[in-house]
Amino acid sequence: MSPSNTAEFDFDDIRPYQDDEVDGVLSELVEDPEFLGAVATLRIPKLFRFFKGLARLLVRFKLKQKLNQYHSVSQLQFSIEKYMSDCLLNTAGSVTCEGVERLDPEKNYLFLCNHRDIILDAAVCNVFLHRGGYDTFRIAIGDNLLKKPYSSDLMRLNKSFIVKRGIENRREKLRELIKLSSYIRFSINKEKQSVWIAHREGRSKDGIDKTDTALLKMLNLSGGKEHSFAEKSQQLHIVPTAISYEWDPCDLNKAEELAALAKHGSYEKSELEDINSIATSIQGWKGDIHVSFGEELTQSFESAEMLAEEVDRQVWGMYRQHPSNLAAYRRLEGSLPRELLVDEQRLIEADAELQCRLDQLSEDAQLVLLNTYANSVRSLLGMQDTAVDPG
Repeated sequence: MSPSNTAEFDFDDIRPYQDDEVDGVLSELVEDPEFLGAVATLRIPKLFRFFKGLARLLVRFKLKQKLNQYHSVSQLQFSIEKYMSDCLLNTAGSVTCEGVERLDPEKNYLFLCNHRDIILDAAVCNVFLHRGGYDTFRIAIGDNLLKKPYSSDLMRLNKSFIVKRGIENRREKLRELIKLSSYIRFSINKEKQSVWIAHREGRSKDGIDKTDTALLKMLNLSGGKEHSFAEKSQQLHIVPTAISYEWDPCDLNKAEELAALAKHGSYEKSELEDINSIATSIQGWKGDIHVSFGEELTQSFESAEMLAEEVDRQVWGMYRQHPSNLAAYRRLEGSLPRELLVDEQRLIEADAELQCRLDQLSEDAQLVLLNTYANSVRSLLGMQDTAVDPG
């Protein structure tokens, strides 16, 4: 199997939907009982609990009215962007961005981003790119989040493509990894579409944003054996990207999950846990949000380890340390380094909010929560401690 030959792959089972497929997919969605039930659970939970059939009918009627106006991916995305912008007005303090001005309008990029939230990370980054005059990117999403057919349809309508993670057969898994790598490279270099992908599998529930070298190796399974790792990486125009939330609406659930894993060695998700996490993250208070687009990696990184080190350096350096992070670090370490001191009143307010959250958690999960917020500060300080003085 030649990793450089994308022609041997059929991407139809993983690629996003195209404009000519939108009408058909939307028509199927509004007839899907599971999808209607999921929407009813989120929008009219009391009615759905006692009158499931009636609730589904009401949701179906409303959705048909709403979705009849959409006939292309761009129309859907414009609606999603408006919804996200309106939502952030009510659930965030400031929402800021830097680094868009460094991007070249003539290039397409691979945005390698830290991962804190299932939906919001890519959505917020996309909003700022679109506002900056750039096309929206394609989004990599794991099939572990797409257990229901309707969830896969919804994601693929929003320019998402599927990362297959549940394959156990080694030969089949390798083929799917090469196919995924080929699709990402095909998107950027042939179809002129930028791509967003998390720099590690799964959300960073512990607040440690560490790039997975296995992901970087996957990206270079395609590109041709005649090219070096460094050359294939440069062809992807990788831009490290960092997003930070002052408050994570899902932090209590994440803390209890990590505490249970540490104590019992396992954690069983409920059937609708991921959907509920998405709803909570969209509707919950996030405080200040900041996105940073870094410098394109144009250097010759000859190994995944070298490349990961540079991605981490940029992500840790760009990540905005909010009062929530600093207050948690000070609780655990006793003081803050002088270079990270901020207005004391803001720290006091953040500490009070932390205490409100801690009061809702078990004793084991309390320490997890504090470390989750403090770990970004530790990453930054660790990076500074190991920095080499060019002089």
